[in-house]
Amino acid sequence: MVFSGGDTLPENEQEPGAAASSKNDTASSKPFVISTWKHGMAANAGAWEVLSAGGDALDAVERGVRITEADLTNRSVGLGGRPDRDGRVTLDASVMDHDSRCGSVAFLQHIKHPVSVARAVMEHTPHVMLAGEGAYRFALNRGFERVDFEVPLPEVRAVYEKWLDKGEYRPEANIENHDTIGMLAIDSRGRIGGACTTSGMAYKMHGRIGDSPVIGSGLFIDGDVGGATATGVGEAIMRVSGSSAVVELMRAGATPNEACKAIVQRILRKHPEAEGLQVGFIAVDTEGRYGGYSLLNGFNYAFTAEGRNELVESGYKLSWE
Repeated sequence: MVFSGGDTLPENEQEPGAAASSKNDTASSKPFVISTWKHGMAANAGAWEVLSAGGDALDAVERGVRITEADLTNRSVGLGGRPDRDGRVTLDASVMDHDSRCGSVAFLQHIKHPVSVARAVMEHTPHVMLAGEGAYRFALNRGFERVDFEVPLPEVRAVYEKWLDKGEYRPEANIENHDTIGMLAIDSRGRIGGACTTSGMAYKMHGRIGDSPVIGSGLFIDGDVGGATATGVGEAIMRVSGSSAVVELMRAGATPNEACKAIVQRILRKHPEAEGLQVGFIAVDTEGRYGGYSLLNGFNYAFTAEGRNELVESGYKLSWE
């Protein structure tokens, strides 16, 4: 199959993750919710409380990822995350609804729930993104409170101080607690909502912002087509505007899984030396189909619907040891 832009999916392609890939693109009755990584299981449970009561998709995804943000044992989302190389924990988040209304925050510090601040940007400003000190002041003005505990957490700071001895920055694939949580939900009315939140790459340069708050890269929804969200090395995802690219391939006729796979392949063409590089996407369409695909094995996503709550191993292009 050939899509616009030259992205191709050979019909008989054999690759390490082909068996897992064939299990995706399942159609589900509505409502349902999917989210990246194992920590999505607890997040989905929170989202399902909203969806199962007939609630709105955007309310559901906000409720869901707030659970991950509040988990101080998580080292890649929320204020329990690892700091940048200057020892500061900075948070990025975005939200988007069925009508493509969106909001995001980047480089936010000391606020527990950046996803809710991102939603406030969408609903209470004429802007899409606020960053840094401006995002922090906006959050305080909207009634969000600065946390009253030490950030980084003492146990996180201890590991950071050991890292300072070498000061090496090397992104690792599928590290403990993985990466961003991205979540997509379809409610009982068929409306789609999405959220994405992260503390970013451990020991990144101070000021670095990844794909998560960048609409079109970390998250994108068009209610006429579907939605997608990303996880992994943000720089690689931003180079191809990954999530919007997935949605545009679905607009051109690809299924969610086919679209995720094609954009992973596009990223690989831009990065022929893929050592240590992990990227993954999940996607849904308006027909209720969903799928996911990653560059390297080890990526999974949580799926929750009526009578179903499971962790799905995605298809993948390459194996890593």
